[in-house]
Amino acid sequence: MGVRGLLVLMLTLSVMAPVKAAQCGWPAWDGYRQALMSPEGRVIDVSTDQRITTSEGQSYGLFFALVANDRVNFERLLRWTQDNLAGGDLSRRLPAWQWGRDKEGQWKVLDPNNASDADLWIAYSLLEAGRLWRRPDYEKLGLNMLWLSAAQSMRKVPGLGLMLLPGGQGFESADSWRLNPSYLPPQLLARFALVAPIWAELAENSQRLLIEGSPRGLAPDWLSWRAGQGWTVDSVTGPKGSYDAIRVYLWLGMLAEQAPGRRELLEHFQPMSALIKRLGAVPEILDTRAGTDTGTGPVGFSAAMLPLLAGTPDGGESLKIQRERLRQEPPAPDAYYNQSLVLFGQGWDERRYRFDRQGRLLPNWAGACKK
Repeated sequence: MGVRGLLVLMLTLSVMAPVKAAQCGWPAWDGYRQALMSPEGRVIDVSTDQRITTSEGQSYGLFFALVANDRVNFERLLRWTQDNLAGGDLSRRLPAWQWGRDKEGQWKVLDPNNASDADLWIAYSLLEAGRLWRRPDYEKLGLNMLWLSAAQSMRKVPGLGLMLLPGGQGFESADSWRLNPSYLPPQLLARFALVAPIWAELAENSQRLLIEGSPRGLAPDWLSWRAGQGWTVDSVTGPKGSYDAIRVYLWLGMLAEQAPGRRELLEHFQPMSALIKRLGAVPEILDTRAGTDTGTGPVGFSAAMLPLLAGTPDGGESLKIQRERLRQEPPAPDAYYNQSLVLFGQGWDERRYRFDRQGRLLPNWAGACKK
């Protein structure tokens, strides 16, 4: 081989090698598992003395495992969730939302109430794993969970219609209901609408919640609905938008281009993109009624905003700034919530997955290593 041929070969190998490495697996998911997940399949929030596990953490882990085509760890996460949060049977009991070490040092369920966002994410991941991996048992379990969630947390709210409460207990009185906008990802509701019409009705009411409950285009963490009055500022958290609400922008930014209601929702929440452009950063806390901001959000907030900024006509420079922040200031490996936001937002930004207009998952497994 001549010098020219050797140079061409070396150049070809130097170009191909990083591409192959980048396509093989999902390094962020590998890091997430190593830092936050036990060998048995428990996602641990090490920032707490009780070293808690939440149904939310398990639900996110299941979704990330599905995106990564990681069947082994999907099964571990599912088994641990079922055995420890659902009394051994997710088809009959929704998972308790919090598990950890109590004051006497015993590992147990700390709060048996369910968290409906986690219920939806687990049901969704099971339905989509059943479809993508051809596992009828997963699909059946996902359907059972979906109807358990409806039975336990869905209510007919006067003046609003069908709505999903954040949990089965503690979120309603005789004439008022507390709601969390981030608990109702439109993609998931669109997918469930393929199962039964009541989920399409819930999706329509949820869009109303998002728009009417955020009059300035800034999402609050919590909202209240009062019979005869409609939307009111939540009596517990006030008009604050922060660690819960950041997920509203994340879910909306990831909507498929042809998803019903996407255009109206993105236009309505453009004030958040404009605020980030003006500040050069994602604010940590917003007064969603006054429009004022306080502090700079953690780096996970930057990751969560990537999809929305990517869909903003003049969001290119803001998108570049937030991507660079992620590169320079990655979250600590064991920072559970920040890392979760990174896997959602940056994973989408890296085109590792998409949703179609009906909410079905479109994972990018083409170059992934076999598990």
